Amino acid sequence: MENHDMIVGPRTDIPLHQNQQLGLSHGHNLMARQNPSSEVGQTLKHETELGENSNHHITLTHHHDHELLLDHEMATMSHQHNHSNDDTTEFDDTNQHENRYEETITNPDSQIVLSDQCHEMGLSNDHGLPVVDNNHELVVHQNTEMGVVPLPLSFHRPDLVLTTPVIQSRTIAPPNYELMVGQEFPDVASCRRALRHTAIALHFEIQTVKSDKTRFTAKCASEGCPWRIHAAKLPGVPTFTIRTIHSEHNCGGIAHLGHQQASVDWVANTVEQRLKENPQCKPKEILEEIHRVHGITLSYKQAWRGKERIMAALRGSFEEDYRLLPQYCDQIRNTNPDSIASVYVNPSDNCFQRLFISFQASIHGFLNACRPLIGLDRTVLKSKYLGTLLFATGFDGDGALFPLAFGVVDEENEDNWMWFLSELRNLLEINTENMPRLTILSDRQKNIVDGVEANFPTAFHGFCMRHLSESFRKEFNNTMLVNHLWDAANALTIMEFESKILEIEEVSQEAAYWIRRVPPRLWATAYFEGTRFGHLTANIVESLNVWILEASGLPIIQMMECIRRQLMMWFNERRETSMQWTSILVPTAERRVSEAIDRARTYQVLRANEAEFEVISHEGTNIVDIRNRRCLCRGWQLYGLPCAHAVAALLSCRQNVHRFTESCFTVAMYRKAYSQTIHPVPDKTLWKEMGSQGEGSNVMDIIINPPKSIRPPGRPRKRRVRSDDRGSVKRIVHCSRCNQTGHFRTTCSAPI
Repeated sequence: MENHDMIVGPRTDIPLHQNQQLGLSHGHNLMARQNPSSEVGQTLKHETELGENSNHHITLTHHHDHELLLDHEMATMSHQHNHSNDDTTEFDDTNQHENRYEETITNPDSQIVLSDQCHEMGLSNDHGLPVVDNNHELVVHQNTEMGVVPLPLSFHRPDLVLTTPVIQSRTIAPPNYELMVGQEFPDVASCRRALRHTAIALHFEIQTVKSDKTRFTAKCASEGCPWRIHAAKLPGVPTFTIRTIHSEHNCGGIAHLGHQQASVDWVANTVEQRLKENPQCKPKEILEEIHRVHGITLSYKQAWRGKERIMAALRGSFEEDYRLLPQYCDQIRNTNPDSIASVYVNPSDNCFQRLFISFQASIHGFLNACRPLIGLDRTVLKSKYLGTLLFATGFDGDGALFPLAFGVVDEENEDNWMWFLSELRNLLEINTENMPRLTILSDRQKNIVDGVEANFPTAFHGFCMRHLSESFRKEFNNTMLVNHLWDAANALTIMEFESKILEIEEVSQEAAYWIRRVPPRLWATAYFEGTRFGHLTANIVESLNVWILEASGLPIIQMMECIRRQLMMWFNERRETSMQWTSILVPTAERRVSEAIDRARTYQVLRANEAEFEVISHEGTNIVDIRNRRCLCRGWQLYGLPCAHAVAALLSCRQNVHRFTESCFTVAMYRKAYSQTIHPVPDKTLWKEMGSQGEGSNVMDIIINPPKSIRPPGRPRKRRVRSDDRGSVKRIVHCSRCNQTGHFRTTCSAPI
């Protein structure tokens, strides 16, 4: 409670004969009256009642004991004097729906002493009591022949010492929570549930006296309170009815902000509808909602467990999803013909081990219209039984991700990567006569390197530059060095690459040594032997992270359905968007060619024969061969689009520049990539019926158990563990004073 100074102020608008009743601001009323037998200087006891609603009345009553009473209503004061002689303060929050908080402040020892000097100075009314104006200032009026004259007086309140124990007082029962004799419930659980809701709404706790199949008896948990209820089962039916109820309480409510009956089940039932409307609702928001509506303060763990219980009921259990995996794979193959969906178990205990899914629409689009480039990545699942989600992703003509295959494994290891890549090779071999020479990008973890070498021996396997640059940044933590590394990776010629490495060496010889240990043929464009078309990064998980993060915590079928729906929408949206394009090339390729045409207008072209040209520019001289689609700058062959030198040569012989681009960059091929549809899968409640109507399948007889790995207790991480964080070597520190390693400048002790 704040300490307000009480200052005498003028109140000439209030005559003395109106029983000294003064109106306070905000609906507060203050009354001062004195028993004729009282004397000035006697000790004034105070009793305070403060309500949190907007109709507080404060009454100063000077009676036999000179008690100073601050009451929230005059009627309430009289009611309290009829039931108790204690000095209490109740905080009643009537705006919290049916829930009301009242805090009682009891301090019979706090006293306000008005000395005889007040009377001598004329600082009191005709009864000897000071009064308060509507600004909460103490006003003393003195009778003179001229009327009421206000006199100044400073009165401080540090003598008021109030203790504030928390009280949730009982309130009048709303119609929804009234209990009466003869009231019936379908079963004993419904009876208990109704009683729990009533106790929470009316702010009292109950204690079960007896509960069995035929009887239920409970009483108020407060010691000595007579409230009691007894319900019994009707013969022949499960219905319970209230036989007797003593509905009167003499307890003061609950002396804390929690509630014994506010269990996890109650939390789940309370927020069920909200979670159905908004599954992304956070436990913190649930806590705020319960406190606002019911006036109860719960722990974060209770809210989290209540949400998890409802979400499990809405989405199904993790164990059930593992059991239904064979049927799910069957449904994918039925709704999306020629798709691949396979599940594998440990033969010894039927525990889940692996799941592989690839939709026919993705297979067709990748083999017929995408770049011959695959990115490999993975992310750790946040579900109850953990696991790892493996990705194989292509890239369409516009540079966007084109998911090809997904694998779920119980853990990431060499065997599982080998299995996933073998499945990937099989689906490509089945669907094409001539396997394209692929380029594969990954973080080149040993398990992935071994799997690629075994299943794609002719593929070019390079580093994803994002993984390499992040490892480099962790080692040296220098933005300028990282920028030089990217410049070196993008350099088209060996000479340009070496110049960028020299720039790194000028800044840090250790950084240059670190990067030279990584073979440039695995990451540098100037040395790379595969076909990347300028795509240096796979960047799969980061691109999918917006929606894959939430999906990774769902049961396995729900997670795969989330992925399937996202792919289904992507295919449809991109297919419809491409129908509006009027250019020959996709937008990104069209912009690149247009920029090349603008630069080529200033170049001088000398023709050697029908296919060979010499192009002179401010950069130097380059030789262009339009028959083999090659330029000395290597831009044409590396990016798949004519460079500015090639464009100049083509324009000089009146050739159509767009005809000399790789086919994957054309709008026609882009539309072909998304020409097929990923179809929806029926709800799992219909699988059994659909399976019985279809052809016999033995997958329905397989029962798959969850994997043995279980999520550890505690809140799951919301930030995925990056692959380059695993197995990283501790950074070598460098002293800028003595130029040695192993310590910093601040701890350097070497003589200079």
